[in-house]
Amino acid sequence: MNIQDIEVWKKIRTHFKTSFSSSLHVSIASVNTEHQPTVTPIGSFFLNKNQTGFYFEKFTTQLPHNSKTNKNVCVLAVNNGKWFWIKSLFKGKFEKNPAIKLYGELGERRKATDAEMHAFKRRVRFTSRLKGHRLLWDGMDYIREIKFTKAEEMKIGKMTQ
Repeated sequence: MNIQDIEVWKKIRTHFKTSFSSSLHVSIASVNTEHQPTVTPIGSFFLNKNQTGFYFEKFTTQLPHNSKTNKNVCVLAVNNGKWFWIKSLFKGKFEKNPAIKLYGELGERRKATDAEMHAFKRRVRFTSRLKGHRLLWDGMDYIREIKFTKAEEMKIGKMTQ
């Protein structure tokens, strides 16, 4: 997939939005100092319009540590929608690809902009009256940007041909 193509990037962003709404997170893989892969679920991930994305770096411990020696990451978004899977299994094919991987490089940790804070607050507003809202999401002030260089649609047997 050529992520520089505007239409391809729009398709990727739509997939990530759909996937996030079905599972409430993406998974980010990195490599630790012992060259072992690690995976971190991220519930505060966003894609921008310019082949970049960001996540709020509050709960992550391994990603910032790993980025000191290897900034490369892979972000996986899977559409976990029950009806998407049931419909696909019934038809014997996926109308849309069920998973996309993005490859990129972590940037430096920085203070979130007002626009980034607004996007996050808009995403979690439906939980604002719940007890855990403040416990989880107060202090989400810093982000880490990711610049993406490559995308790959996941192939799952004959259903994705």
